[in-house]
Parts: sequence; structure tokens; C-alpha cells
Amino acid sequence: MEISLVLTAVISGGFIGAVLGFIGAGGAMVSVPILLYLFDFSAINATTAALAIVFLAAVSGLAPKFKSNDVLVKEALIIWALGLLTSIGLSLIVTKIPERAILVGFSMVLLGAAYSMIKEPLKAQPEKKMPVWALLLLSLLIGALTGLFGIGGGFLAIPILVLFFHTPPNKAAGTSLLIIALNCFTAFLVKFSIWDQINWRYPLIIALAAIVIARIASKLAAQTPTVHLKRGFAFLLLCIACFTLLTQI
Repeated sequence: MEISLVLTAVISGGFIGAVLGFIGAGGAMVSVPILLYLFDFSAINATTAALAIVFLAAVSGLAPKFKSNDVLVKEALIIWALGLLTSIGLSLIVTKIPERAILVGFSMVLLGAAYSMIKEPLKAQPEKKMPVWALLLLSLLIGALTGLFGIGGGFLAIPILVLFFHTPPNKAAGTSLLIIALNCFTAFLVKFSIWDQINWRYPLIIALAAIVIARIASKLAAQTPTVHLKRGFAFLLLCIACFTLLTQI
């Protein structure tokens, strides 16, 4: 292994872990382009390896959230279970979809995620129960994102939980991490036929670094203002999305 690539993997993993730990979402949105552009992975290999990286980092970040009771376990399990239809279904056919279509779609998702993070946060309000139709729609959308793009869907779950159902941000982030972990693990298992096509050396290094930093960042998240961090991350996603779109023109 090249020393420069090892260092790149460690730094990349630290960044992914920090994003997941502090924000509770976005790990796959940077994992995929990192694997694409820094480690020369194909789109399908990058989205598959990202699932493993983000799953391990999300599990690491979950421990502090459980200790502080910031995880809505029942809601996360329901969202994961309902989303299995689109997650598994699209995971099975994603290899038949042109790489260009996957990358363009991925860029559109990044733009949507950036917009959701730039929006002004609402003031704290009493929590509301999520209606069945909204729960079903959210679950299917998150499952589709995971199956197609290797994205856990946290960026979608968090603003919906906070903006529309008034879930406290820390609890929304913790719930998002559980949704991400469950979705990534399921989609990764479904893509077992691709595992032997991937060079796992660098993704494993990235994952190890992400595990360590995600645990630290998750502990600090409750005491750390994340508004400016989210906006900075949003602009990074905009840049990645624009670059990816330009490469496909």
C-alpha cells in the first residue's frame, strides 16, 4: 500500500466520522466521492464500500447517543423495516443501471441534502407523532436512496423529524444514526455478489479512522453548536455535486 494513500484514507475516515458524529448524517455523501475521486473506485464499487464504512462509523457513534437517550428506537426500526422494499429491490438491480445515471442521480441527492442543511432551523416545539402516510413515504424514500446510492438517508430523516415533527435535534441525529446503520447493513448484505470485486484495503482503513472519530464527535455533539458546521458541509456538498455533474457532461 502507498503511504500517501494510507494517509489519505486515515484523513478521509476522520472526516467521515466527524460528519456522522456531529451531524448524524452525510457520511455516505462524502464517502462515495472520496472513493470515486481519491481511490479511483467505480460508481457501483464506491457505493457498496461506502455502505460498509458508514455502517461501522454509525454504529460507533450510536453508543453515546443510547447512553444519553437520544435514539427513538421504535421509530427507527419502523422506518428501516418499511424501507426494505425499496432498499433491497433497488440494491438487486443497481448493477444494471448505467454508471452515468447513478452519478447524476447522486449529484441531485447531494444538492437536495445541501439545501436541507442550509435552511434556517426552527425553534424548539413540542414533539408531534408522525402520521402513518408520512412514515411510509419517508421509509420508502430512504430505502431507495440506500439501494441506489449507498446513502443511509440521515439527511432526509433529520430535517423531517425536526422541521415537521418537532423532534429535538440531538434526538433526531441519534435516531438518524440508527436508521443509517440498519439501512447500510441491509443494503451491504444484499450486494454480496460485488464484495469480491472491491479492493478492501483502503476502505477498511477509512472505516477504522471513522469509527474512532465518530465515537468522539458523537460524545461532543450535544455540547457543540452545529449550525455553522452544517452550513459549511452543505457548501461542500454543493461543490461535490457540481464537480460530479461536470464530469458527466
